[in-house]
Amino acid sequence: MVIVAALAALWTGAAMGRLAYLQLFRYSEYYGRAQHQQRLIVDVGASRAEIFDRNLNPLAMSVPVDSAFAVPSEIADPSMVARLLGKILDVPSDDIATRLAASHSFVWIARKLPPEKAQRIAALNLRGIYFQREGGRFYPKRELASHVLGYVDIDEKGLGGIEYALDNDIRTKPGKMLILADAHRRWYDSADKAPDTGTSVVLTLDENIQYIAEKELAQAIHETHAISGTVIVENPNSGELLAVANSPTFNPNAAKDSPPDARTDRAVSSLYEPGSVFKIVTLSAAIDQGITRPEEMIDCQNGAIYIAGHRIRDHKAYGMLSVAQVLANSSDVGAIKVGLRLGAPKFYDYIRAFGFGQPTGVDLPGESKGKLRRLENWTPVSVGSISMGQEVGVTPLQMINAVSAIANGGTIVQPHAVRAMRRGTQLVETQQPEPRRVIQATTAATMRRMMEGVVLNGTGKLARLDGYTSAGKTGTAQKFDVNTGHYSAHNLIASFVGFSPINTPAITILVQLDSPAGAHEGGSVAAPVFQRIAQQVLPYLNVPRDIPLSDQTQRAARSSAANQDLAEVSDFDPAQVDPNTATEDPVPPAAPGAAPATVELAEGEGIPAPQLHGKTVREVSELCIRLGLNPVLLGTGIASDQSPEAGAMIRRGSKITVQFARDPSLMLADARRKIR
Repeated sequence: MVIVAALAALWTGAAMGRLAYLQLFRYSEYYGRAQHQQRLIVDVGASRAEIFDRNLNPLAMSVPVDSAFAVPSEIADPSMVARLLGKILDVPSDDIATRLAASHSFVWIARKLPPEKAQRIAALNLRGIYFQREGGRFYPKRELASHVLGYVDIDEKGLGGIEYALDNDIRTKPGKMLILADAHRRWYDSADKAPDTGTSVVLTLDENIQYIAEKELAQAIHETHAISGTVIVENPNSGELLAVANSPTFNPNAAKDSPPDARTDRAVSSLYEPGSVFKIVTLSAAIDQGITRPEEMIDCQNGAIYIAGHRIRDHKAYGMLSVAQVLANSSDVGAIKVGLRLGAPKFYDYIRAFGFGQPTGVDLPGESKGKLRRLENWTPVSVGSISMGQEVGVTPLQMINAVSAIANGGTIVQPHAVRAMRRGTQLVETQQPEPRRVIQATTAATMRRMMEGVVLNGTGKLARLDGYTSAGKTGTAQKFDVNTGHYSAHNLIASFVGFSPINTPAITILVQLDSPAGAHEGGSVAAPVFQRIAQQVLPYLNVPRDIPLSDQTQRAARSSAANQDLAEVSDFDPAQVDPNTATEDPVPPAAPGAAPATVELAEGEGIPAPQLHGKTVREVSELCIRLGLNPVLLGTGIASDQSPEAGAMIRRGSKITVQFARDPSLMLADARRKIR
């Protein structure tokens, strides 16, 4: 008994010692090995936050979708399952069989299935086939703003546009799926950890303006048979991009089905020689330096000039033209003469100051810095070539930003597409660098009037607007043929860049068409696109008209409102009325002693003319438009006289002429400010 007890004690002591050793000293090692055998952690697609337009309309969102996975150890006949799934998923059954043979516990069959395919797989009721909910990126407006938004891959990683540029903010850590298996590697339980939510992005784009830009660009491509095109709408005062449209385009919901060329954001990455549009840089620099002035006469030498032995011919044989006419008629010879007088060093400095040859800093990926050779590499003919828009490569974004500098008074504002970042209910606006002055305000004002002449009397007549002043510049640039080493006579880039209204520009628009067939001049094919876009966008933005409407437009407005209630003032032009600023009684009372006009009108047909005396041009414009009246504005300053008089009964749609004059008290205040 003693011997047996001793042996039992030794055996028990040895067992307890071994257990203590394993539990106390080898615990972490064996626990880790057990976890490795029993648990499988699978990453579930990361969640992405929403992308909105400036009015918080969703442009990109994540929606729950089903992904199919298999536990091969539960599948009795893998070949049969592979055949059934292959027919539904349109993939070879051998591929699915290979996946099933690669693991015992877990394997993905198909990620982010369309609902109809997920339903068909679920209807098979196959043992060992399960579904996991993941977040799938969805673009509800399809192609709208696709180049700005970008797209994602199967793992929700951004691959283009804002999706790529702000991927770390929009995309967060992926979720986890924990799978537990028994000793025979059979799956018996799972648990999900949902991915975190990211930071939403609010863009500067307006989906309505974006739609207008894309619609008009598509129409222009269809009419001209151009191989590609770009339209940009920008706020020249803030640098906000209101619309960025490219053609060809693509559907980001199925980005992999589109060619790489269609996914290229030409607005920020494609280089082209701007041609005659670049003359605004040449003349701005010369006027800013005091080298020339708009009324100076230039001998254009019947359309030909020699520079360093090279003969450059104009598109027309012009004789004597003023500098303003050089721009309006797009004379190459006149621009070259001004550029030569400016000189290469100063010209180069102004080109760089306008932002060419360097990135604009826009918050979109893939931006090109353009092409501008260093000054020491210029040839004797470079000043002449660059003066008319050759030997320099620009992006559409660089070009519209330079024109916006002229529109806003002479400052370069950094363009941007991101307005704010949003986490939960907190909205944090992005900070933009301070504007940088490039030309004097007086130079910018002079250039605006000269660019108005392009629309009124020059090559851009088809860009003239109804109810708004406009200014711009046409361009028809020959494309350089690398095969021949010369400029092509047939492949050209037609463009127009302009802004409106002239005195208080609200939008700048660039239109570029690559290799249009038939008519190919910028004034013929690009200027009409500018006109159609601006004519829709300006009323949408509630920009007051600064010139009278044409008789045809007035008749159309009166006809459309003929059967409406005259008491509803917004019936005249709904696009011009801001419901937040409308009042119940917008008609001011007539001046004391004012006698109403003796006009016979049917009861309820007319309204009393408002009292406009003492109001500014803007106040008069907004009030008349709100009441359905057509203001004819004469002079500047404060309203001093009007016809018909206040209180006179007039019909909606009628003209009301308002004379403006500078208020003496205001003139005295201005003088005092200047003295200080």
